[in-house]
Amino acid sequence: MGEIRVPAGALYGAQTQRAVDNFPISNLRFPREFIRAMGLIKLSAARANMDLGLIDKKIGSAIVQSAQEVVDGNLDQHFVIDIFQTGSGTSTNMNANEVISNRAIQLLGGAVGSKKPVHPNDHVNMGQSSNDVIPTAIHVAALESIENALIPALTKLRRALASKAKEFDYIVKIGRTHLQDATPIRLGQEFGGYARQAQLSIRRVEKLRESLGELPLGGTAVGTGINTHPRFAARAIQHLSKLTGFNLRQAENHFEAQSAKDAIVETSGILKTIAVSFTKIANDLRWLASGPRCGIGEIRLPETQPGSSIMPGKVNPVIAESVLMAAAQVIGNDLTVTLGGQSGVFELHVMMPVMAYNLLESIRLLATSAVNLADRCIVGIQANVERCNEMVEKSLAMCTALAPEIGYDAAAAIAKESYETGKTVREIAMAKRIMPPKRLKEVLDPMRMTKPGIAAKGE
Repeated sequence: MGEIRVPAGALYGAQTQRAVDNFPISNLRFPREFIRAMGLIKLSAARANMDLGLIDKKIGSAIVQSAQEVVDGNLDQHFVIDIFQTGSGTSTNMNANEVISNRAIQLLGGAVGSKKPVHPNDHVNMGQSSNDVIPTAIHVAALESIENALIPALTKLRRALASKAKEFDYIVKIGRTHLQDATPIRLGQEFGGYARQAQLSIRRVEKLRESLGELPLGGTAVGTGINTHPRFAARAIQHLSKLTGFNLRQAENHFEAQSAKDAIVETSGILKTIAVSFTKIANDLRWLASGPRCGIGEIRLPETQPGSSIMPGKVNPVIAESVLMAAAQVIGNDLTVTLGGQSGVFELHVMMPVMAYNLLESIRLLATSAVNLADRCIVGIQANVERCNEMVEKSLAMCTALAPEIGYDAAAAIAKESYETGKTVREIAMAKRIMPPKRLKEVLDPMRMTKPGIAAKGE
């Protein structure tokens, strides 16, 4: 294709430079997690090839050392290709091959760009193809990001919410359905629901270990494993498992693993579910804290920054709002991953780079948002007990507890009178003497209404 100029000092070569020139699209680049995964794969492949006697120990050891520098992040500045490139990620695979090759050449005292004594294709890419390396890197990067960032973040959020659930368990507040007053609930029960959402989020991502742990490595170009040693994939994945600490295994069917990206779509779908959970929690928090005087105001969120450039003293639920935006981004990312997942055509999938980028961004956004929500919001939430008590007592839904005692219609009549007169249900029930005062006090005890087992027994 003719000569091409590569910047002095660059460890990449002509194929990378052609991709840089061909794809001046977005300035978006693969994140650190993905580059690390590429390094881990190339390192494991070199060790496997040395184990099998396919590559000289001197060359193989130089590749291992160079790949380790990629893993450690020392060569990130040489990974320069846009996300919007060839759909197989071939450009990025060659970017890794060239960088590792040239760095290995440096270590062996050779000239960068000479391809001697370490060739990017013949040595660094031995036994591999972009078509199995790139999807393997997506799986490994996603697994590491989930295990090292997302699960710890979700665990922290769950603990913070569970702690508040315990702290607020004695506080009775009004429940709401359809944005209308409903029967009482304990504030602790409400926060317990949020804690359970976080717990289920952890369970959902833990299940991804199974699907993401199955790797396409070894299928090479179209899934047949052409130009690779029959024991290469198993040996390379064994090394990769030791490096990552994950239970990784070779794909049961390489034609499925390379022509489809269902595991990535599944992972993104679960991330979307977690984003929806975050949206529910963040929305509830800002509504419960609305006010402080003219809204619901049942809880107080930590004051983190001034809320207005024009209204003195205004403080907004900014942490919750940041979570809502991050969740919206994750949901949008999932659409891209879903559309990308439909681009498996015959023996190859051709939208892997953008799927990888969006997937890893979603994991990162959920992890950082969960930690920030826990640290800057949840742990500092305070209950407005007086406001909770006041709203429970005013609620027309208190009549619900009267219905089993005096019938639905009679209870509805009291609710209507309470609404029209502004008197509380308790005041009207006492005036009408619908039951002995002691029993009325028991029936209209808000705490009792939050414990259906006790209420049903009439205790």
